[in-house]
Amino acid sequence: MQKIPVEVFPSSQDAVAKLAAETAELIRSNEAAGKQTVLGLATGGTPIAYYKELIRLHKEDGLSFANVTSFNLDEYAGLPQDHVESYWYFMHQNLFNHIDIKPENINLPSGTVADADIPAHCAEYEQKIKDAGGIDLQILGIGRTGHIGFNEPGSPKDSLTRAIELDPITREDAAPAFGGLDNVPTAAITMGCGTILAARRIVLMAWGEGKAPIVNEAVTGPVNDIVSASYLQEHANSVFYIDQAAASKLEA
Repeated sequence: MQKIPVEVFPSSQDAVAKLAAETAELIRSNEAAGKQTVLGLATGGTPIAYYKELIRLHKEDGLSFANVTSFNLDEYAGLPQDHVESYWYFMHQNLFNHIDIKPENINLPSGTVADADIPAHCAEYEQKIKDAGGIDLQILGIGRTGHIGFNEPGSPKDSLTRAIELDPITREDAAPAFGGLDNVPTAAITMGCGTILAARRIVLMAWGEGKAPIVNEAVTGPVNDIVSASYLQEHANSVFYIDQAAASKLEA
């Protein structure tokens, strides 16, 4: 039985078109009210088409990001910003370099903070989110372990931004991009489950048959710390936007 609202689309492009339109409406309505829009953003292959659609709306429909503040979910430990696999690099290549968001409004955890400074860095990240008024719309993907952000199995529901050791499956999935498992970082800094769940609206995207089993587990299974995406069952305004392939294992 589904415990989270799920919208199944004929294709991922149909899903991202709806999500981008929703994002544009949020930005424009907040701007008209004199308010900033705070977006929580994700990385990986899943949101790339969504970012392309936001860029199109900016270039063709005049959607401005001048009043948008962004907070990314996570960053690999040990990667400088200019590393091609850093999420700072990913976000600039796939979105920020192509829109009019102000550089000072872009927020990502740092991958190069000294170990002793990580707790303070994470606390500062949490405070920045609070100071911005909280996240209006949080975008998520889902990993094969069921993680949201890098909240690997065992992550508590009330966890906040912190350092985390990456699950072997997560590192294995990243290995091709890094040219081998030995090159994949073993740790990251991630928003916590509690940080994510504090967002006013959450949209999780998933595409393809490979995501179908974990989507079903997150949507229909018990709420537990093994599959952190299952916590979305208890959020008042969360939804899964998935294509037909990702919906193929959903239990009625």
